[in-house]
Amino acid sequence: MPAIEVSHLTKEYRLGAMRSFRQTVLNVGNRLVGRPDTERPSFKALDDVSFQIEQGEVVGVIGHNGAGKSTLLKLLSRISTPTSGKVMVSGRIAPLIEVGAGFVPDFTGRENVYLNGSILGMSRRELEKKFDDIVAFAEMAEFIDTPVKRYSSGMQVKLAFAVATSVESEILIVDEVLAVGDIAFQQKCIERMEDLIKRQGRTVIIVGHNIRQLQRICSRVILMDHGRISRDGNPTEVCGVFYDEAQRRNIARHSRTDGEIEPQLDAGLIRVTGLERLNEIDQSIQSVGLHESLKIRVDFQLHKKLNRPEIILGIHTSDFVHIISVSSALSDTRPDLEPGMHRFTCRLSDIPLRPANYALRLAFLDQYRQQIWYAENICPISVTAGRYDITKLPEVGLVDVPSSWTFDDMKLASPASAASAASHS
Repeated sequence: MPAIEVSHLTKEYRLGAMRSFRQTVLNVGNRLVGRPDTERPSFKALDDVSFQIEQGEVVGVIGHNGAGKSTLLKLLSRISTPTSGKVMVSGRIAPLIEVGAGFVPDFTGRENVYLNGSILGMSRRELEKKFDDIVAFAEMAEFIDTPVKRYSSGMQVKLAFAVATSVESEILIVDEVLAVGDIAFQQKCIERMEDLIKRQGRTVIIVGHNIRQLQRICSRVILMDHGRISRDGNPTEVCGVFYDEAQRRNIARHSRTDGEIEPQLDAGLIRVTGLERLNEIDQSIQSVGLHESLKIRVDFQLHKKLNRPEIILGIHTSDFVHIISVSSALSDTRPDLEPGMHRFTCRLSDIPLRPANYALRLAFLDQYRQQIWYAENICPISVTAGRYDITKLPEVGLVDVPSSWTFDDMKLASPASAASAASHS
C-alpha cells in the first residue's frame, strides 16, 4: 500500500482582495435584476495532479516560484483542503512547513518547545524524554529560559527545526528548512535529515531550491510547472531538465538579436559585438566532447585606449557554480589596445567537464585588475560524452580527472602469509 496517494488534486484560489461591502451590495443588486455576480478571476495553484509515493521513498519537489510546490505540501499535511481531488495518507505525518510559525514571542524557549511539540502531536511524556536532546541539537541551552522575542530569527528557526525533527512519524513533509542557521548548523540539519532518511527509513517529501542537495539525498524528483507535474523520475535526469529550462530563460533574457552581448557590469568603455564557439578546425559548434578542445572567439569594440587589459573567460553551471576560469594574465598576453574593433581567440585545450549543459562568462579588467565589463550566461555550451562511453561515467560530480588504477595481491603481503613462509623455510 502506498504511503501517499494523490488523485486528481486541484486547488483553486480567487485572485485579488477580499470582496468589499460595496461589491457585495452590487452583487445583491445584480441578482435582483437577474444579472450574474461579478466574480474575480480564479487561479489554479494545483491543476489535476496525481501520483503515488511508496513507503520509504524520498521524493524531492522542485520548480520555479509559483509552480505549486508549497501548496502541494500544505494539502498533503492537511493544513489546507483541496478544491477537488483526493489525498490518501497511510501513517503519521510530521510537517516541517513554515517552521517556528507556532512560537509565542512572550513564552520562553522551554515553554515553546512544549507548545510546538504538542501542536505537532507529541505527548508531554514524549517531550520530557526528548527535551534535553532537542535543546542540545539546537545549541540553545544557554537561552532556553529566555523569552523567544529576544531570540534572533536564526535562533528561533534552529529551535523549531530541532522540535519538528524529533517527532516520531512514518512520513516527513519538509518545506525549505535545510537552509537553517549558519553553515555549521546547516550541515547538522542535513546530517539529521540523512539519518531520518537512511537509517530510520522514513517516507520523505521535501521541497527546496538547493537542487544539488535534493539531487543528492532524494531517490526520486518531481518537477512542477504552473500547477502541473512536468517530470517525475530519476533525480539526475529531472534536475537536469530543470537546470536546462532555467538556463534557457536566463540566456534568452540577456540575448540580443544583433549579436551584441548585454553585460551585467559596464563602465562604458567596451562593446562586445559577437562571440563564437569553435572546434579545432574553426567550425562553429554548440557542444564539445569530454576532454576535447574548445575555442572561444570574441569580437569587441573599444571606445578608448586600454593599457594591458586582462581578459577572463569562464564556464559555469546553470546555478552559477563557476567551474573553469582562464585569464590572459597567466600567459602575460596583455597588449595595449587602441580604440576601434578587435578580436581575440582563446583555446581551451581540454574540457574536463562531465556531460551536461553549461554557460560561458566573460570579463574585461583594466591594468589595475578592476572590472570594466562583465557578463555571465552569455551563451550555452553543451558538453557531451564524446569518445567516452557515457554509461561508464559516474553519475555525480562535475569534473572528470584522468586516473589510473592498479591492484595488488594482498595475500602475498599479509602477516599470516609471511609467517607461513617463514615456518616452511
